[in-house]
Amino acid sequence: MSTIAAAEAEDAVSGVSLYRAIWRWHFFAGLLVIPFLLNLAVTGSLYLFKDEINDTVFAYRYIVAPAGERLSPQKIAEIAAAAVPGSVASSYKDPAGRDRSAIVTVSTDAGASLVFVNPYDGTVLDKVGTTEEFNYVVKRIHSLALFGETANKLVEITGGFAMVLVVTGIYLWWPRRQAGGVVTVRGRPSRRVFWRDLHAVTGAFAGILIFFLAMTGMPWSGYWGANANAWLTNHGLGYPVQLWDAVPKSQKVTEDILPRPGWIVEKAPVPLSEIAAAQAKKPIGLDRAVEIARGLGMAPGFDLAVPGSETGVYTAAIYPDDLNNERTVHIDQYSGRPLVDLSFGQYPFLGRAIEWGINVHQGQEFGLVNQLLMLATCLAIILSCVTGIVMWWKRRPAGRVGVPPMPPRRSVYFGLWTIVLAFAIAFPMSGLMILLMIAFDQMVIRFVPPLKRAFA
Repeated sequence: MSTIAAAEAEDAVSGVSLYRAIWRWHFFAGLLVIPFLLNLAVTGSLYLFKDEINDTVFAYRYIVAPAGERLSPQKIAEIAAAAVPGSVASSYKDPAGRDRSAIVTVSTDAGASLVFVNPYDGTVLDKVGTTEEFNYVVKRIHSLALFGETANKLVEITGGFAMVLVVTGIYLWWPRRQAGGVVTVRGRPSRRVFWRDLHAVTGAFAGILIFFLAMTGMPWSGYWGANANAWLTNHGLGYPVQLWDAVPKSQKVTEDILPRPGWIVEKAPVPLSEIAAAQAKKPIGLDRAVEIARGLGMAPGFDLAVPGSETGVYTAAIYPDDLNNERTVHIDQYSGRPLVDLSFGQYPFLGRAIEWGINVHQGQEFGLVNQLLMLATCLAIILSCVTGIVMWWKRRPAGRVGVPPMPPRRSVYFGLWTIVLAFAIAFPMSGLMILLMIAFDQMVIRFVPPLKRAFA
């Protein structure tokens, strides 16, 4: 009996050690990223309804009354360029419907602007700097890119931490003979157990969707996203590079010339028009380029980049709600010949899966249901953050941070370190921060008495 009792005691100590170690990690991760998670959830909720915001708050520049025949794209581009002195048209957005304005991007030495034009009578409805457009600003705040590259990397770290919080949170939530806090919330708001249960139940029910949002947000991150895109392309899993084999390539990539390319083709090179033809032929012009794009079956609402040099190309692209219509076509500006014609169906399976995940992340894949599902996930993130803060505030000792206690058996960290190293390989920025966090916990807090007391 004594041997059995000893074994049971040993298992109990191991179980407590693992629980405390994971709880401690969960606490530190949450403490570091709650402000960033709140920003992602709030700005993400707004961006989910960007089309609805455009059609209501900014309806004066997006919606027009149909009245006869539209002006030609070239005429619209000329009107837009005249509205911003010293500018030239760099891209033209074909109206997505009869009640939609045409949008022309014009560029000057000082920057680029969006000019909204009524395509029926040529009235300039509005003009705004490309970096000042509402949804663009929301997106830049969402990614913290508005505040520089370093801040943007913090969002990448937050995405990785969000996945850690979901996994560790589900472990902490997992039923261990408790009567409540699994699918029900005990107590009243005045009690800590109420906030603990609300935090746990919210995370348990929304955990998979939160993990999905974090994972599908990673392609936009500065370090992981760029390297993942390059790796996919180099291994034949991104855009099909063979389509560029027969055409000369410029130093520009698709994201340099288009306001919103698909993620897979962002880094795809832009072809060059036939250089010899530049000496003997005249460019086909914007009107003909739009006509060719429509004739190739481009869905309404496509963007068309205007060549910026003698060897540039017209590039028509659309990134619609229905991914089956996603397409990018580079057109020779002299012959009108499609040099590269790439559609969603030509992406490898993994490329299509990533684009699908991004589309769902943005609430575009299956209409209002998709938007509401992602909104509910954002609200769950906000609720998790708020309940986590309240729960911590109610349990912390006066004048101390109130970090969960260290595990009785510190050897449990060896297995967890192995997991972290694997995670660090998959998500280097997040993994590096977790390694630093654990190192600080184990090598600094433990041996510096003032810190040990403050974090107790």
